[in-house]
Amino acid sequence: MVMPPGVTPAPAAVPPRKQPETAAPDTDVPRIVPRRNVGRWISAGLALLLFAMVLNSVVRNDAFQWSVVGQYFTTSAVLDGLLLSLWLTAVVMVLGFLIGTVLAVMRLSGNPVLRTLSWGYIWIFRSTPLLVQLLFWFNIGALYPTLGLGVPFGPQFVTVQTVNLLGPTLTAVIGLTLHESAYAAEVVRGGILSVDSGQTEAAQALGLSRRRTLRRIVVPQAMRSIVPTAGNMLIGTLKGTSIVSVLAVHDLLYSVQLIYNQTYQIIPLLMVATLWYIAVTTALSIAQFYVERYYARGNSRSLPPTPLQRLRFQLTALRLWLRRATAADARPAIGGDR
Repeated sequence: MVMPPGVTPAPAAVPPRKQPETAAPDTDVPRIVPRRNVGRWISAGLALLLFAMVLNSVVRNDAFQWSVVGQYFTTSAVLDGLLLSLWLTAVVMVLGFLIGTVLAVMRLSGNPVLRTLSWGYIWIFRSTPLLVQLLFWFNIGALYPTLGLGVPFGPQFVTVQTVNLLGPTLTAVIGLTLHESAYAAEVVRGGILSVDSGQTEAAQALGLSRRRTLRRIVVPQAMRSIVPTAGNMLIGTLKGTSIVSVLAVHDLLYSVQLIYNQTYQIIPLLMVATLWYIAVTTALSIAQFYVERYYARGNSRSLPPTPLQRLRFQLTALRLWLRRATAADARPAIGGDR
């Protein structure tokens, strides 16, 4: 376009600069919310309420006489009885599993005589109540007044009076050991049978003897099955030692019985024995967990977490949940609960 002389053309209009758009808050994107299990929370609340009621009834009940429990909890008589119970448990478990292992090997032997003798032993001692066995051994002097060592159907070189030989403590050890060895034999036999037969065949192909195969290959693998049941037997034996109080053996229960027969404070003294049994069985359960974890090393790719590791994981998860719940930019979920 031609402009007349002296006229200056107007500057062209510059379009306004486009401002960058700010991103709108993304409030329309739904967030996945886990399903709320109302029944689980209600059942957990009821369980906690019931536990609180029971705990309140125990703590605030004056009949338990907790001051008396604290007074006798660490007395020398109670501690001596506790040590004797622990000693009985250790001796009976060691001797019981030694005899039980021999019986298990006999039961798995190809010799019919050994198999029959082992089966008969296990049958007799598992069929008789423990209290009956203890009373039988305590009165063994009525059947055998003297015990001797000599030639069968011939002269005896050494004789001893049964009454002088078998005291209450030794009688308790014999009765408990013979009883526990019958159960230990079945535990060991079950653990040996749980090992795959291919392991034995591979050992035989390598030229290993039967005894070495059993000691180096079969038994270490059988321990994964033996340890849990043996742990239960250990705890059961600890509690079962209380039955020797009928023989006047000064174990934990008999010690507190002697005290409350003089003071007539039956309930608090029984609580003393109960608390000691709970403390010891708890320690044994923790030890059993770590022993099982040790023998599970070759069975699984990852070992089960320890209680401390599990607690640390739960605390970390709780910390992350609290951080997300109290975050400044936390937004309510779209759609509500389902």
